[in-house]
Amino acid sequence: MNLLSETLSNLLSNGKSPADVFWVGSKDGEYAISWEEFAKIANVDYHKGFGGQAVASDLVVVGQSWWLERGEYDGSEWWEFKSTPVKLNDCSKFHTVCNNGMWASLEEMNRPGGKYHA
Repeated sequence: MNLLSETLSNLLSNGKSPADVFWVGSKDGEYAISWEEFAKIANVDYHKGFGGQAVASDLVVVGQSWWLERGEYDGSEWWEFKSTPVKLNDCSKFHTVCNNGMWASLEEMNRPGGKYHA
């Protein structure tokens, strides 16, 4: 897989282009370069299948209210598109954030009559 091609493809499939990128760097913001600088060093091939992770795990591509971050499972890796959550005007309050169950959402934990609702 070519990192630059993969990144461009992911941007385009999410309605974005290099012009929408503010910066590329580490999640913590300690490292950052422009899209143009990234494009010069990202034209590299890597094995994206299972095994060892090749691309920096904390690499992000950041735009306004969205970002790409690296996903990984057992060495298999990919870009994940993320966008800033939007709070609805008629949002619900919640009272539970932990339930000793497995993989439950806020909605599942707090819905009256739901399987996890206290």
